[in-house]
Amino acid sequence: MNWPTTAAEAIAVQEELRGEVDHTDLGGAPRYAAGLDVQYDGDRLAAAVVVLEWETLAEVDRAVVPGVTSFPYVPGLFAFREVPALLDALEQLTVRPDLLVCDGQGVAHPRRFGLASHLGVLTGIPSIGVAKTAFVGTHAVPDSPRGSTAELVLDDEVVGAVVRTQDGVKPLYVSAGHRVSLPTAIAHTLHLSPHYRLPETTRAADRLCRDAL
Repeated sequence: MNWPTTAAEAIAVQEELRGEVDHTDLGGAPRYAAGLDVQYDGDRLAAAVVVLEWETLAEVDRAVVPGVTSFPYVPGLFAFREVPALLDALEQLTVRPDLLVCDGQGVAHPRRFGLASHLGVLTGIPSIGVAKTAFVGTHAVPDSPRGSTAELVLDDEVVGAVVRTQDGVKPLYVSAGHRVSLPTAIAHTLHLSPHYRLPETTRAADRLCRDAL
């Protein structure tokens, strides 16, 4: 595909593709969930995908791709720095994931088309965004127990949820990406975070791309 090189071109792509986002759940629990992450050293990057078996959270596959980003850092257009290398890493897998767990946003985005939605639409794989910080919207503070949530609201629309994955720890910002509803995205995030704040998918991908870089 012809990859955008300017912010205006990238915004036009987001506006075009966001109409393809589907928030209908495809079915039951996935068999394999993949964590995706990218780390940078200047313009150098390493994009990692780690696939875990859903029930045991044991690793079954991994791929990491080194590269150089050619798109500038523009808030709201981060996907255009990361998607090409992440797609390359996904192509190297021998186990196809049934769920993509992105360290970023889904529809909790000014144009409702963050990294998770972008990757989901391009690959056709159900996807969710699980971010450490909020990018857009306002919310109440969720209660302290694990599983507590609060709505993330932008322009009077619920675009995500603030989710407490462990008792008393900082919450995560969860949004649907593609082919997943928000309630299912929340349930998936909690399943993948049995012991720590971050999902095991995210923790594994983060370690892999840091080591590679």
